[in-house]
Amino acid sequence: MTVGEDFASRTGRFRGELLAHCYRMTGSAEDAEDLVQETYLRAWRSFEGFEGRSSVRTWLYRIATNVCLTAIERRGRRPLPSGLGAPADDPGAGLVAGPEVTWLQPLPDGLVAGAGADPAVVAASRAGVRLAFVAALQYLPARQRAVLILRDVLELPAAQVAGLLGMTTTAVNSGLRRARAQLAAALPAEEALAEPAEPARRVLLERFAAAVENADASALAELLTADVALEMPPVLTWFAGRQAVAGFFAAQPFVGPGRLRLVPVTANGQPSFASYVRDPGGTGQAHAITVPTLTTQGIARIVTFRDPGLFKLFGLPPVLRADAARPAPAQDPAGTLWPG
Repeated sequence: MTVGEDFASRTGRFRGELLAHCYRMTGSAEDAEDLVQETYLRAWRSFEGFEGRSSVRTWLYRIATNVCLTAIERRGRRPLPSGLGAPADDPGAGLVAGPEVTWLQPLPDGLVAGAGADPAVVAASRAGVRLAFVAALQYLPARQRAVLILRDVLELPAAQVAGLLGMTTTAVNSGLRRARAQLAAALPAEEALAEPAEPARRVLLERFAAAVENADASALAELLTADVALEMPPVLTWFAGRQAVAGFFAAQPFVGPGRLRLVPVTANGQPSFASYVRDPGGTGQAHAITVPTLTTQGIARIVTFRDPGLFKLFGLPPVLRADAARPAPAQDPAGTLWPG
């Protein structure tokens, strides 16, 4: 076996979980891919000197975490609109763009579920990339963010985390306490985010898709919780409350029956949609990736990423012909994504 073959056989299976780790750290799927590439490049350069004092997985996580910390120093955090100001009062008013903001991005599940990946590892990776959780992580200082992810998501021992980050165990434990307290203040209580069981979840998703495609604001309002939030990066304006969200949807000039076509995808371990805007001839243009947060009480949050450039990450075409069937994303080649 050559050195290259040995390196690939010992490190390749960790690519998906390392990508999820880099995404949690940076809040960007695109940056995460680049940082994983940098991690493997650094690992390859130092592979012959790897003495096996730690596992290959731990060694890779040390490299990846340091790569991420350097990237965060240069690029800063990636927020959602709700982290930058209060919600708008008038759903009929004009939207305020935020082109200067580097926004949080969604993570396609297919990037984590690499070929041959251990299903248990994939499930654990998806569980730690929920959109609300990653958004809350962005408000932690970079090193506290790393401590919390390594301890609470990856469940590494404090002493091992200390070794990875060049800290004392006492400093790790202290940083973890502060990070947990700040995260608890930013995240809703777990019971408030309890998801509906199947088939209720599927029904809720199908009703949401139908309401959007039919431009039925009343039907949409029936699905929303009273304190629902709507965010639309790169737009700074966001809305809170059932009346405001449904009112905004009803006021959109480009939204009419049949104008939007929704394609099911999965992002951040959550059922999501890619939407196309149809022109008069029926051809769809890539518009946005929408990640709804489903609860037993209804839809509690809708984050619509208005960035057609994200469609490439999801393996979706930028243009959908009028006579085209709904495309199956690259991460779901069998076409088994909900709804069937």
